Order: sequence, then C-alpha cells, then structure tokens
Amino acid sequence: MSPQSFDWLAHHAATRPGREAIVDLGTNRSFTWEQLNDRTARLAAALTETFGVGRGDRVAVLAHNNSNTFEVQFACWKLGAVFVPLNWRLAVPELQFILGDAAPTVLIHDEPFGQVAVKVAELTGIEHLINWDGASTTSADPSVDYEEAIAASDPFGGAVELHHADPVTIMYTSGTTGRPKGAIITQGMTFWNAVNSVEFFKIGTDTTNLAFLPLFHTGGLNCWANPAFHFGGRNIVMREFEPATALELITNPDHGVTHFLGVPANFLFMSQDQAFQSASFSTIEICGVGGSPTPEPLIRTWADKGLPLQQAFGMTETSPLVLALPPEDAVARIGAAGLPAMHTSVRLVDDSGVDITEPNVTGELWVKGPNVTPGYWNRPDATAEAITDGWLHTGDAARRDADGYYYIIDRWKDMYISGGENVYPAEIESVLYQLPEIAEVSVIGVPDERWVEVGRACVVLKEGAELTEHAITSHCRANLARFKVPQSVVFIEEIPHNATGKVLKRELRRLYGEVDAGERG
Repeated sequence: MSPQSFDWLAHHAATRPGREAIVDLGTNRSFTWEQLNDRTARLAAALTETFGVGRGDRVAVLAHNNSNTFEVQFACWKLGAVFVPLNWRLAVPELQFILGDAAPTVLIHDEPFGQVAVKVAELTGIEHLINWDGASTTSADPSVDYEEAIAASDPFGGAVELHHADPVTIMYTSGTTGRPKGAIITQGMTFWNAVNSVEFFKIGTDTTNLAFLPLFHTGGLNCWANPAFHFGGRNIVMREFEPATALELITNPDHGVTHFLGVPANFLFMSQDQAFQSASFSTIEICGVGGSPTPEPLIRTWADKGLPLQQAFGMTETSPLVLALPPEDAVARIGAAGLPAMHTSVRLVDDSGVDITEPNVTGELWVKGPNVTPGYWNRPDATAEAITDGWLHTGDAARRDADGYYYIIDRWKDMYISGGENVYPAEIESVLYQLPEIAEVSVIGVPDERWVEVGRACVVLKEGAELTEHAITSHCRANLARFKVPQSVVFIEEIPHNATGKVLKRELRRLYGEVDAGERG
C-alpha cells in the first residue's frame, strides 16, 4: 500500500482542491482542502526541521477547539508523529502527570493557557512551546508563533509510510477513577471508525459536521469530525459548546449542518433554551447522542420536534463507535444503544467472564475488532487488566434483547446493590425526568444499615419551580420497583460535569454520599 494512501488531506487537495474543508467559528476563518493541506504540510515541515519532531515523537495540544487542532493532528500523520490532545480543564498537577507520561517534544497552546503551558513545560522538561495566538512578548514565555512557523516553512516533502498498527494519537481518559491512562489510538482504529460510521450515520462527501464537543475527547475528534475529513466532507468547529449558539447553528439552513453528535447534557440544555420551542431542523440528516445513557423523556422531547436522537455507544479505547441505532429505529427502539458496527464484535459476560447467551440478562459488555486500542501508553499492567485475548472490557453494564439490540444499562461501577438487588441509576434518572419541574438529576448509592446501600437523588430544579422530596419519591414508587426508589433527595444548585458534559458521579458521591448528606437539601 502506498504511503500516501493514508494522507487524507493530500488526497482531497488533489481531488477537490477548491472545496471548503473546514470553518472555524471562533476565529471566523475557513480553508479549502488545498489550503488546509498546504498549511498542514508547512506545519509538518516546521515541526521536524525547527523542533526536531520525528517518527513516534509526541506533539501535545492544550487549547480550546480550533481548526488548528486538526492541522496539528494531520501534520503528525505526515511525519509519523503522535498527536496528544490535552483536557484544558485539568489543573497543573494533573497536566504535569500526563505530560510527564507522554513526554512530548513540543507543546502547542493558545493564549488562554499560556501561563499553564509554560508552567507544565518547566515541570516536565518540554523544550519547545508554540502559541497559535502569537508569540509571547515576555521573556518568561518562550513560545514561538504558530503562524510565523507555518509561513517560514516550505511544505513537507517527505513520504513517511504509515501502517494501520502505527500509533497516531494518545488520548488520555478522564481519570474518573485513579490516574488518567493514555489510550493508544492507531491509524487503523481511526480508519475503521470512519468506515463504521457510514452504515448507521451516512457520513460522506456531502456531510457537514458540527463539532462542539471538546476535540481532546474522542466524541469531538471522531464523531464525526475525522470521518467527515476521511470522506471529503466539511467540518464546522465551535470553540466551546454554548446551547443557544449550537441551537442556532443546527436550525439555520444557511449553515448547512447535516450531522452532529452530543452528550445528553447538550441536548438537555438546548431543549431548555426558549428558541427550542419554535425550532425546526431542515438540513439535519443525522443527530447522534452518546457518552452516557440518555433519559427517555429527553429523546421524546427531541423526537416531538421532528429530530430523533440516534443513540450510540462508544469509548475512547474503541475509536469510538461500537453500537448504534439505525435511523429508522431511533424512535421505535427508544432506550437501545443499537446494533454492533460492521467491523466490531461484541459479547456480554458475567462476573466470571462467561458468555451470557440468553436475552435480557445484564452483563458486562466486551468489545473486539480493528477499532480497539492495542493498549495504554506506558501501562502494560492496565493493558493486561483491560484486555483479555483481544477483548476489551468496557466496564459498562448492558443487556441484549431477543432481536439482537443492545441496551447500555449504566456504568458497571455506578451500579449499587440494595437489599441484594442490582440498581442502575440511569433507569431511575429516566423516570425522574418525567417530572417537568426537574432541570437535571443524578442518582447515587449511599450507605444504609439495613439494605447496605440505597438511592439518593441529587436534583436541580428549573428556575422558579417547586417540588418536594415526597412528590419525587411518590412518583418513583408509582413507576419503579420498591428497591429502586430513592430513599432520600438532596436539592442542589448544580450537578458537576466534566468537559465533555458527563456527570461526575464521584463528585456527587464525595459531596452527598454520606448517610446524613441529604440534610443539606
């Protein structure tokens, strides 16, 4: 196979040079395929000739969403280097750990994170800093100007041969338990994820994808930005998710958005915007939701507006697509995560790793295929723990119905046991979202002398709404088995989320997981 067969930008620059490839809303810039490939080739030359980046070397990015992020990614591909996107919400000690682990040759950042970049570079021995908002004017910041580096370089003329097994990205997990782990993402994983995206999500040359999830997250990078790049589509990049702006982008036909994916919180916040009541979605072909179980009332809210949410399941370690609902099943099979992607195998196992073959029995989902990570950077112990004979343990509780559709019940670790019964918070949360007064809710398990653990609902009310604990528990008793009914309610102002919008259950457990924490409501 020719080395150039993996240079997506070079291919599209040759076949559709004048067609728009990317729009950056934060900087009000856009580039054609020819322009994007030229900028990326010049950046590749600067990285290798000025900063010594070679095959296998890491290049890290600490910045908000920007078209430059993709230039760095594709420049790494041209060199055979490894792209390391960083979670900009992390504190210096957390970034210090990650950068100490990845040991990048270069750290590229934007201006808001200039001081943090300088600090972590000093702590981890990174020699080269590049600021894509301009070179620093202070002696304390040695950052080089990104645009000047590009302008001063001729396009990279080398031909680095990439293979499917070659690492192209290290993506650090969110670290919800313990230290973050660097999932190795190979060229093959990225390719097969793009191929897997076609069947259920119809990615193609005419796709215009709106990317508002953080690009340091697999959902932002690979659902469906990279698949759109692979097939010659178009990407619109938002600097950060903002509900009103996102809603305007997907409803205004002038933007031409055909595809976008969000986590449940994105759809919840957009549905609470006043403009949602009169919104229509004339250009949208595919609207995907993933990241965590989606409450049924939220799916129905969007379906009632004529925009069914296509549920899907994936992980950083699976690049990420594993399961998805076909478009025609988005409403008919509400609650299902869907069917396995074509080039992916899945199985359900019990606590002993034995296959569960009968339908509607909950087990842990395992995944195998060319889209699955070979392991974790510098962590053979974590790799051995997570992968058995090529099968990745997802840590997600799931079941399969008689028709072969999979349902993600909850994170395996978020399950709690009450009176000997397994309780999955996502099921309770879906019932609680039926109450119109609730803006957001999350359920955790708390210690109980009699039942070992019982549920506690952490509730955020809509502005001006009133709701009592008795009303909440009464609603649950009418819709759930007794052992699933939360035994206490705490009313709070805000539920903590990570940068991708996922609820931080660990923070809720820390704040409200004590026996008497409900008294804070």
